[in-house]
Amino acid sequence: MLNMIIPGKTAPGTDIDVYLQSLINELKSLWDIAVDTYDAFKAEYFNLHAPLLWTINDFSTYGNLLGWSVKGRLACLVCNKDTWSRYLPH
Repeated sequence: MLNMIIPGKTAPGTDIDVYLQSLINELKSLWDIAVDTYDAFKAEYFNLHAPLLWTINDFSTYGNLLGWSVKGRLACLVCNKDTWSRYLPH
């Protein structure tokens, strides 16, 4: 989504953490402090805590968000040391 919001030369690239800082702060407050939320079905308020369960990324995003090396040996975050590869002829 950020690529559509911040297109072209001004895209965050490796400085994406600056753009995600507000999201991180909001998620921390939703988990630690909670938000008073109204349940219309029960007609009562409750404290809402919200965790971030997972994200879906491509390998270039792993490089930007996690600082993971996405090129060369050990590039696969899942396989890591069990990665095997071979060069294909031209």
